[in-house]
Amino acid sequence: MTSTWPTSCCGIPQQDNAGPSWAKVALEFHWHTDMTTDHDADDALLDDETLEKLQALEARAYAAFDAGDLADAATLFGQLVECTPDIPHLHYMRGLAHKYLREWSLSLQDNLRSEQLRDEVDEATTWNAGIAATGTGDWAEARRQWTRCGITLPEGEGPIDGNFGVACVRLNPWSSGETVYMRRLDPVRARLENVPLPESGFRFGDIVLHDGASTGRRPYGEREVPVFNAMQRLQQSDMATYAVFVQCGSQDDIAALRAMTLPGIGRVEDWTHSVRHLCLRCSYGAPHQHDDDSHDDDGGWMRERNLGIAAQGRAAVEKLMSAWAAAGTGRTLDAIEHREHPQQDPQPGQVWWLGQEEAEEPSP
Repeated sequence: MTSTWPTSCCGIPQQDNAGPSWAKVALEFHWHTDMTTDHDADDALLDDETLEKLQALEARAYAAFDAGDLADAATLFGQLVECTPDIPHLHYMRGLAHKYLREWSLSLQDNLRSEQLRDEVDEATTWNAGIAATGTGDWAEARRQWTRCGITLPEGEGPIDGNFGVACVRLNPWSSGETVYMRRLDPVRARLENVPLPESGFRFGDIVLHDGASTGRRPYGEREVPVFNAMQRLQQSDMATYAVFVQCGSQDDIAALRAMTLPGIGRVEDWTHSVRHLCLRCSYGAPHQHDDDSHDDDGGWMRERNLGIAAQGRAAVEKLMSAWAAAGTGRTLDAIEHREHPQQDPQPGQVWWLGQEEAEEPSP
């Protein structure tokens, strides 16, 4: 592959007889390119001053990316692309910065150019093009990229509605990083299967776009499933999240509630022990008394239970809880609370796409 040089590069005038400087820069996802090697044998090298400036620009681009300064990284890789428009790795890296900025159209454009400049299918480029195409809703392009990856898809056009198994997703990986289960509809799109905390800004049933690289594993029954970082919500569920505070005498009471089915109710979860970093009742102002000995970690039973209920409206929750309380003795409803929270955005300087061993466990 031969690079075509502009009349000036990075503000450095080019000699009339100067040929392309770099060619065939090898792509490795987490490794920096070496612009001093792997030149075409018949091409003339740049003068030392020009090459040093280009290497310095490349170092700045990677340093910005590694520091999470993605806007600067995209700009710097863009300057390198202007200097060497036929090096696929530079298009890929600019597309990677746009990906983590969640600028899907720009990321898709760069990855498609990276693809065009390669003689062979590059897995990283193809996956990121598929992610970006999914983010833009370009289903024809997304299907083309997944097929290039050797992934079998359901036939048809438009959004992919397949069964790609269960996995975990880390919501807001740049912030709280709550981890929940999801059912995958395609390689990077899934529906949330748990009731997330309202503070996450997500809902049960939301369809989310997630990254293609796993950042860990979590138990699911007798096996483990991968954990992916959520990139963005693509479609909001109509199931709002209600924090419901009750009292009851045993686990059987909670099991009975979870087994009830009523129109407008999506899912009921017992948050009492899955939410450990705060007193949920205090945060909502629900009446209760603190009793350090009233927990069931040692085999006892805590009467006060904190529930998360996904529902289409408060009336459905009230009807559910009224029926539940009337069907058993010792069942008390203390409060039903509903709060909407905005989705959170990453901030410059956060390198949130790497794995986090300390991420919290998914909800049961």
